[in-house]
Amino acid sequence: MQSHELLREVLQRTSAKQVAADLGLSMSMIYKWAEPDDGTGSGAVNPLDRVESLFRCTNDHRLIQWICQRAGGFFILNPKTNKPHPSFLIPATNEIVQEFADLLAVIATAASDNQITLKEATSIRARWEELKTVTEGFVACCEEGNFSALKAAQPPAQEKH
Repeated sequence: MQSHELLREVLQRTSAKQVAADLGLSMSMIYKWAEPDDGTGSGAVNPLDRVESLFRCTNDHRLIQWICQRAGGFFILNPKTNKPHPSFLIPATNEIVQEFADLLAVIATAASDNQITLKEATSIRARWEELKTVTEGFVACCEEGNFSALKAAQPPAQEKH
């Protein structure tokens, strides 16, 4: 779906007049956002396209994460997958368990003095985001029956001496 199409649908359920008033813009501008900006029409570059452009030029996922947090959610990057290879299922499962253990260790350390500081809360959040990312990658591979992406994320096996 193109951004202008999404905005058109949003404006069918939300008052363009209210959006214009809340943003301090003209209703004309709000409606232009819902039209294609192909250079021939009356459409205008809309905020969704600008956010996408900002992300593309910085390639910084924190921009998207920030928007998701403001909306009450979180961003999880979709894993890149190739061909099925189920032999990496156990290591992938172990990685999730390890990430969860790491999160629990951070929580236990932070809570050991019966208080959580802002720095500790930030650390807990970071571990939680990492656990969600690893788990989402695992679940996506399960849904696709494709574990080769998990193989690529595994550290190389250490040689035994």
